[in-house]
Amino acid sequence: CGRGPGGCRGGRTDMALRCAASLAAGRQPRGPRREGAMRWSSAAKPSAVKINEKASREKILTLESMNPQVKAVEYAVRGPIVLKAGEIEKELRKGIKKPFTEVIKANIGDAHAMGQRPITFLRQVVALCTYPNLLDSPSFPEDAKKRARRILQGCGGNSLGSYTASQGINCIREDVASYIERRDGGVPADPDNIYLTTGASDGISAILKILISGGGKSRTGVMIPIPQYPLYSAAISELDAIQVNYYLDEENCWALNVNELRRALNEAKAYCNPKVLCIINPGNPTGQVQNRKCIEDVIHFAWEEKLFLLADEVYQDNVYSEGCQFHSFKKILYEMGPEYYNNVELASFHSTSKGYMGECGYRGGYMEVINLHPEIKGQLVKLLSVRLCPPVSGQAAMDIVVNPPVPGEESYAQFIKEKESVLNNLAKKAKLTEDMFNKIPGVHCNPLQGAMYAFPRIFIPSKAIEEAKVHKMAPDMFYCMKLLEETGICVVPGSGFGQREGTYHFRMTILPPVEKLKILLEKVKDFHIKFLEKYA
Repeated sequence: CGRGPGGCRGGRTDMALRCAASLAAGRQPRGPRREGAMRWSSAAKPSAVKINEKASREKILTLESMNPQVKAVEYAVRGPIVLKAGEIEKELRKGIKKPFTEVIKANIGDAHAMGQRPITFLRQVVALCTYPNLLDSPSFPEDAKKRARRILQGCGGNSLGSYTASQGINCIREDVASYIERRDGGVPADPDNIYLTTGASDGISAILKILISGGGKSRTGVMIPIPQYPLYSAAISELDAIQVNYYLDEENCWALNVNELRRALNEAKAYCNPKVLCIINPGNPTGQVQNRKCIEDVIHFAWEEKLFLLADEVYQDNVYSEGCQFHSFKKILYEMGPEYYNNVELASFHSTSKGYMGECGYRGGYMEVINLHPEIKGQLVKLLSVRLCPPVSGQAAMDIVVNPPVPGEESYAQFIKEKESVLNNLAKKAKLTEDMFNKIPGVHCNPLQGAMYAFPRIFIPSKAIEEAKVHKMAPDMFYCMKLLEETGICVVPGSGFGQREGTYHFRMTILPPVEKLKILLEKVKDFHIKFLEKYA
C-alpha cells in the first residue's frame, strides 16, 4: 500500500486535513463521491434527505409473514362495530349531523364508563396505598388505614410501586383464601393455591397456555359454551388449540345439558384430544345461573371423562332472579366427597371488574387452582414470572373485594348501602330490559338471571339476510351496523359469541342509568319495527 497522495494512508490523512480546514473556514467539506452512492450523515438537514419511495424495501412484518395464530384471533366485543362507533363519534365532534346526538356504547360491561359510582371504601384504601402520606389525614377512616398499612407492609419498600412476588402479595392471597372459605361455608382454601392475576382474563389465558399440547389428532381440544365470551375463542386461536363447541339450550333459559356435553366430546375425539371444559357461571353473554344439580352433573362428567375444569365465576355477585343462587364449583366439588374433591382438577376465576365493584381499569383478579400436580405448580409459577407480577394497584383493589368492611367497623354502613344500591339497581334494570324486549315484535329475551347483559334473539327477514350477503356481513352484524348508524346505539352481534345456525342475537349491557336505558330500549324498539317493515 503506497504512502503518497494516492495511497490509502496518505490519501486519508490529506483528506482529513482538507476537511478540517474547510470546517474551520465554515464551508462544507468536499470529498470524493461515487456516482449514485448516498451516505447517512447526522449533520445532514432532514429536508436535504430525499426518500425514494419506489426504492423502499419490503416490510419484514406483513399480513403474510405475521404469526397466523394472531391473525386468526377475533374479539367481537371490540370488533368492527366498535371501530365504526369510534368513527361516528369523531364525526359528531366535527359537527356532522346525525339522527342522534351521542353514541351509546352498550357493547361492553364497563360499569364506571356507564355512570356507576365507585365504591367509596375501595377507592379510599387504594388512595392510601398509592399516597401513604394520606395515612396521617383525619379524612380517612381507620378501617381503611388499617387495610392500607397491611397491604403496604407486604410491598417492597412499603410502596405500591415495587414489584411483588409473581403469585401476588402474600397477605392478599391469604385474604382471598379467607374469602373463599367464608363464601363456601367453611370449605378449606390454601393461599398457596391462589394466584393474583391481571383481571380474570390473564389467569384464564395462563391456564390454557399450560394445558395445550400435542399435534394432529392429539392436539388439545377445549370445550367452550356457545354462546361464549370471545376471550375463550381468541385464546384458543392464539394458542393454536382446537375449539370444541357445546350449545346451551336457549329454549330452556340457556341451560347446560350434560347430554350436549357428551355429544360434543364424542364428536371431538375424532379430530383432537379434548381435555379442558370451560364453564361460565353466571353466564356471559346469556345471563343464566346454574343450579346445584347442573353443577353436580358437570363435575361428574368432568371426573368421568378426565377433563380439567375451568370455572369462570366473575359474575358471582350478580344474581337477580328469585329462586336463583350462585354456587361455586369449588364448594359443590367438595360436598360431592373425597373421590371427586381429591381428583378433579379445577381452576376458578374472579375479578374486580364486575360484581358491584365495576373496577375494570384496575385489572385486578385471582384464580384458585386445586389438585394441580406439584411439578406443574412450579411450571405455572415460572410461566407467571415471565410477566413479573400483576398490577399492584389491582392487587390492592382485589383485596378490598375479598376483605370488605365488616359489621362493627366504621365504614360498614356506607359500604353495604353502596353495594346493595348497585346490585338492586342492576336487578331492576335486568327485569326492565327483559320486559321491554319481550314487548317488541320479532324479539325474544330469556330471563336475565344474572351477570350484566341481555342476549335477545331477533328475527331478521330473508330480504335483509340477502342484503347482508351483498355487503359480505353476517346478518346480525348487518342488523347491528344499521342500528348503530340510525340510532347511535352500539351493541355486539351474536355471531361474535357463537349461536346456533339460523338464529340471530345481539348482546347489550344493562349498565346504563335507568332513564337512559329506557330511552335506549325505546330506540331499539322503534328501529326494529322499521327494520321489519323495510325488509318485509
